[in-house]
Amino acid sequence: MTDTQLNTDSYKGVRDFYPKEAAVQQYIFTTWSKTAESFGFERYNASVLESAELYKAKGAENEELVHEQTYTFIDRGDREVTLRPEMTPTVARMVAAKRRELQFPLRWYSIPNLFRYERPQRGRLREHWQLNCDIFGSDDVAADVEIIALAYQTLIDFGASPDMFEVRINNRAEMTAFYNSCGIADPEKQAAVTRLNDRFHKISPDEYRTGLVELVGEEVAETVYGFVTGETSHPHESSLVSDLNKLGITNVVVDRSIARGFDYYTSTIFEIFDKSDENNRSLLGGGRYDNLTSMFGGEPISGVGFGMGDVTMKDFLETHNLLPDSIQSTAAKVMVIPMGVEQNVFAQQIAQTIRQAGHSVATDFGTKKVGDKISRAGDKGSQYVIVVGEDEVSSGRLTVKNLSTSEETTGTAEELAQHIQ
Repeated sequence: MTDTQLNTDSYKGVRDFYPKEAAVQQYIFTTWSKTAESFGFERYNASVLESAELYKAKGAENEELVHEQTYTFIDRGDREVTLRPEMTPTVARMVAAKRRELQFPLRWYSIPNLFRYERPQRGRLREHWQLNCDIFGSDDVAADVEIIALAYQTLIDFGASPDMFEVRINNRAEMTAFYNSCGIADPEKQAAVTRLNDRFHKISPDEYRTGLVELVGEEVAETVYGFVTGETSHPHESSLVSDLNKLGITNVVVDRSIARGFDYYTSTIFEIFDKSDENNRSLLGGGRYDNLTSMFGGEPISGVGFGMGDVTMKDFLETHNLLPDSIQSTAAKVMVIPMGVEQNVFAQQIAQTIRQAGHSVATDFGTKKVGDKISRAGDKGSQYVIVVGEDEVSSGRLTVKNLSTSEETTGTAEELAQHIQ
C-alpha cells in the first residue's frame, strides 16, 4: 500500500504569496496605510469569524452574497459562523458596541482578509484583502467629500494621474425620488431596478432595456432608461461634483447607473473606474449608510465609507506600469558569506554582532561558490556583503563591501557595524 501524494496546488480562487509576491502585497498595504493615516484615519481590526446572522439581518442583507457566496458553517458549539465576506457590518457592530465610549466623528480604516465563494476571474478571487475606510458620526456632505477625496488620493499616491481613472457618483435617495416620480412606488420593485442598474456596465444595452421592460413595463422602462443613460436631463445634480472640484478633483461625473449591490446604502454612492481599455472596470466603491448600526439597537449612527481590493489594485498598477522596479522582498541588509563550512559558525558570530547593532543580517552557509553567493545577495536586495575565510577567522579583521558603490571598508565586526550605521 502506497501513501497518497498530495497536490501542491492552492485552493481554487486563493493565492500563495512567495517572497516576491508578498513584497508587492506589502507595498500595496503600506501605501494604503500611509494615505489613510495622512487623512487622520486610525487603524482597527477584528476576527475573520462572524456570526452568520450579522449578514442575514434586516438592513445588511444582500441575498446573492448571503445565499450563494459566503463560507458559512456550523462550529463545534452548534453555532452558525461565517468567514467575513465584507467589513462594513463588522465595523458597524464594533461602533455600536462602544458607542457611549467613542468620540465622534470617527475616522477608521482596516485592511481585512475577506472570503467570498464566487467564480474566480480577473479582478475577483475567493479570498482577497481590502482597504476599508469609514467615517462615523457625521451627517454633513463634507464627510462624503472627504471619503471620496481619500479614495482619489490613494490612487494618486501609487503614482496614478487623474486621466487614468474616473470618479462616478450617484445618490440612492435621489434615485428613490426619481422612481416614485415615475410611479415605481413598491420598495421591492425599486430594489429590483436598483439591482439591475448595478449590472448596467456588465451587460449590453439591449439586455438592460429588456430587463427594465420585464420589471416596470415598456413606457416606464423608456423613462428609466433615458434617465440612467443620460439621454434625459437629471432632476438632481449632486453638489458633490462642485465640492470635489474645489479640492482639485475634476475627473468626477454623475452616473445614474451606479447602484452598489448592498441594500444598506442610503444616499451617496460612488465608484472609481479605470479608463484603460485593458482594464476598464470598477476599482473601488462605497457610499453612505446611515441606518446600519440600528440593527444593534439605539439611535442609528451615520456612516460613509469605501472598500478597495488588493486584486483590482494590483491589476490597476500593472496595467499602468505603476509598480516600482525597486520593490524587494525583505532581504537582509547585510549578507555574511563563509568561504567554507569551517567558517560557518564564526560567520554566524559576526552576523550576531552586527545584528545586535540594529541591522538585519543573514549568513549564506550554502554550498555555492563565493562569487555566486555575492551575486545572489545582490539579487535579493542586500546592500552589503562580508566574506569570511581562514584569514578573517585568525585575525578578526573583516572587510565589508557596499554592493551599490563597490566601496570596501576593513575593521572589526563592531567597527563595521558602526560603519554600516
